[in-house]
Order: sequence, then C-alpha cells, then structure tokens
Amino acid sequence: MLDVLVIAPHPDDAELGMGGAILKLRAAGCRVGVLDLTSGEPTPHGSPQIRAAETAAATEVLGLDWRENLGLANRALEPTLEARGQLAAVIRQQRPRWLFAPYWIDAHPDHVAATRLVEDARFWAKLTKTDLAGEPHHPERIFNYFCVHLRLAPQPAFVLDISDQWEQKLASIECYQSQFVVGRSTTSPTFLERLRDEAAYWGKTIGTRYGEPFACREPLGLAGLAELI
Repeated sequence: MLDVLVIAPHPDDAELGMGGAILKLRAAGCRVGVLDLTSGEPTPHGSPQIRAAETAAATEVLGLDWRENLGLANRALEPTLEARGQLAAVIRQQRPRWLFAPYWIDAHPDHVAATRLVEDARFWAKLTKTDLAGEPHHPERIFNYFCVHLRLAPQPAFVLDISDQWEQKLASIECYQSQFVVGRSTTSPTFLERLRDEAAYWGKTIGTRYGEPFACREPLGLAGLAELI
C-alpha cells in the first residue's frame, strides 16, 4: 500500500511537475508510487522501448516504491467509464492517503482528461455494492502539480521548498533524453535551463533557492504554523 499516488498522463510528467516533492516525501518515510496513464508514444525521437527504458531509469533515480502504467491511449486519453473503473481499482488496491494529479487547466487534452479521470475515480473508489476489485477507499486529498503546456502565471495553493532535491530531480528528468535533449535546441536557454529558471522563480517566491508550486481545489487545513517558511 502507498501513502502517496502520483497520476501522470505520460511518463516524465511526474518528474517534471513534482520530482522534488516525490524525493522529499520519500526522504520523510512516505511510500510513494507513480501511475503513468499512457506510454507517451508516439513522439518524434522516442519509441515504446526507449520510453520504457527511460522511465525505468528515472524510477530508480527517484527511488519510487511502486510504478505501473495503466495502458490507456496516448493522444486520445478520455475520462471514460472503463478508464474510471481501471483507475478506481488501482486506488482501492494501493489505498493512498493523497493523490496528485495534473493542474486542471492545460492546452494538452490528455492532461485535462487525466485530472477529470482522477477526480472521478477517487469518487468511485469509495463505492460499496460494486463490481470493482478491492475494498472501498477514499483518498483524503487531491493535490495538483504544474506540468502545463500554456504560458500561465498561476497562483498556487502552496509552494514546496525543493532546494535540496533539485539536482536529483534534474537527474530524473535527464533520464528522458528522447524527450528533452535529442532534437532540442542547444541555444541557451535550453529546455532544461528553462526548468531550472522556473524552479528558481518559485523558490524566490518563498525565500528559498528552488521550489515547486501546487494547487488544490479544496481548502487546506493547518494544525499549526510551525512549518511555514
């Protein structure tokens, strides 16, 4: 069973959006898993075999406790009843306390569909008198990470300090050479340099070197203020 389940439309989205948070949660003793919904293929420089190898390498860098692929259709991801049942069954099996899904506003239809699917499956996972495998389970929260294809200026619910995790997060992203290195412009700033600049910006907003922003549709409760930066 997991404490945290990150749902990603494609392999590499979890690393891009919240690789630092994953590392921080693992360091705190949480059991963290990633469920990629699709293979992410086809892409210009990838293949199913290349992407599987890259994903395995990134999984090792992050030290994940569990990672699987739901096998849904890339570029045609939809929150269908069948897909909802498949994801709800995984939630009932892994029984996470928290779910992480993409931010709900995006130009990429797969990302928008993924977030709707996560919200729907979370509801279904708690149902009784159903033919879903496993016992009912309702994760306490859905948090949303930012891995978007729009030039947004979001106002997140919170920003997590990932200063100590940045280099290892970057190493996990660099595992996806077919996506972020091969065929990319080498003119500065490169794609990876842009990612560093974004992380530095979010770090600046909270007075640290690097940060990751997160959203949440529901209010967040605090037991105290001791851990606020």
